[in-house]
Amino acid sequence: QVQLVESGGGLVQPGGSLRLSCAASGSLFSIYVVGWYRQAPGKQRELVATITRSGSTKYGDSVKGRFTISRDNAKNTVYLQMNSLKPEDTANYYCNAVHLELNYWGQGTQVTVSS
Repeated sequence: QVQLVESGGGLVQPGGSLRLSCAASGSLFSIYVVGWYRQAPGKQRELVATITRSGSTKYGDSVKGRFTISRDNAKNTVYLQMNSLKPEDTANYYCNAVHLELNYWGQGTQVTVSS
């Protein structure tokens, strides 16, 4: 069993930065593929970024070059550094951990980009 807790969301002006954290409880977190997804009101949940246990990353087209995902397996934590934020990045951001048939989600953290 893995529990995921997101933090770091908030209100930021366009062009600003935020760093989200996803802290995991439970053992063997390092073997999971961990991802960040987001969902805006009235829209489907979409991929933001994923990172494998070896550190390979993948990004959604809308965030490439602006967001960076990283992980610290010793701390059981995955980060999402978000730079050059735009109003269209406003959404609830969710952390996800997957390994084989195991699939866990956090409760989400709200990011609002507005002047």
